Amino acid sequence: MTRAELVATVAEKSGLDRKKADRAVVATFEAIKRALVEGDKVQIIGFGTFENRARSARKGRNPRTGEEINIPASKLPSFKAGKAFKELVNP
Repeated sequence: MTRAELVATVAEKSGLDRKKADRAVVATFEAIKRALVEGDKVQIIGFGTFENRARSARKGRNPRTGEEINIPASKLPSFKAGKAFKELVNP
């Protein structure tokens, strides 16, 4: 599903016009992104949890040269599906 398809579905299900539905979808994504940037997690009961996961620093190899490189520690956003959502996908 693309963003345009998501907006169309939200518009249809909510009775909003597409412009308002698009603003609602964008606002939702922005709120989730802002919370993750600030270090918070977003928990939507029945759907899932968005949170940052820490990756520790590690050594890696440049595949082209085989040279060992240091990969710095980082955070990456992750999503963990909630129980009800998992059960919908895997009946």
